[in-house]
Amino acid sequence: MPTLNVLLAALICAGIGASVLLLVVAVRGTVLDPTRPPNRLKALLKRPRSPLLMLRLTAGVTLAVLIYFVTRWPVAALGLGGLVAFWPALMGGSKQELQQIVRLEAVVTWCEALRDTTTGHAGLEQAIPATAENAAPPIRPALLRLTGQLRSKVPLDQALQDLAEQLNHSADLIIAALQMNVRSRGDGLVGILTNLAIAGREELDLRRKITAGRAGDRRAVQLMLGIVLAVATFLVLFSHTYTAPYRSVAGQVALAVVIGLFATSFAWIRKLAMAKPATPFLPRAGKPIDPMEQRIISALTTGAEAPQTSSTTAARHTQVGAR
Repeated sequence: MPTLNVLLAALICAGIGASVLLLVVAVRGTVLDPTRPPNRLKALLKRPRSPLLMLRLTAGVTLAVLIYFVTRWPVAALGLGGLVAFWPALMGGSKQELQQIVRLEAVVTWCEALRDTTTGHAGLEQAIPATAENAAPPIRPALLRLTGQLRSKVPLDQALQDLAEQLNHSADLIIAALQMNVRSRGDGLVGILTNLAIAGREELDLRRKITAGRAGDRRAVQLMLGIVLAVATFLVLFSHTYTAPYRSVAGQVALAVVIGLFATSFAWIRKLAMAKPATPFLPRAGKPIDPMEQRIISALTTGAEAPQTSSTTAARHTQVGAR
């Protein structure tokens, strides 16, 4: 194990290297890009603080102080205190998945209600307010906002684009079909809403199965962590000879490496089990829809012939030339 002088020398060299790097950055300066989204650290600092977060931080600090006075191990105190304080970051994720499932189910139910209402030959200007009142709570505020915009004589196309922003990509396909129906006034809206509702129900079933499997993996990881902590607590309390090397500086460094490996593995497992947000279909910030996507949605909505790809068109031209 490295001696104390070697560790101090390594820390001094790291500090000198960091100071040189900061000096170079200060001399060269940085260029701010206003179009670049904020990084995760800035987003975390700007996130509103919840009472549960403050409670976890208080419990983590209390546990860290208690462990330090019992064991005199600063690394163990920081590790276990951080585990309590940032438990959702390492073991969470199920709440976010359940929220996505609830929102998707609300969108699919609204799609079915909108289909049933338009089947009775009602226009979108009448069908949307009729379905907004009985919509599920996760999407009801956005639909009521849409209803208010329609009553304020806002163009339906613009109001639907604002609805897409409010629902955060969860209803892009449905809103795209509605937008193209507004522009083309085709009669195939009921059919496309039916297909989208069926596809949404299938996606819901698939997501529920995946979420159940991930819940089992999370329970297994939590059980493994509980066993490791129980064994470590038993050794600290009843086997002082075994844990004696950890009282030195080198032992604390080795313990920091072990805790870091555990934290990295748990964070990696959580990242693998996280549900990625859906890829947005509609453009944002006022950008128009791609012409090819417009033709595809128009074909689905109006029943027109689907757009031909460039390869198919080139093949037909080749056949005509051969003839």
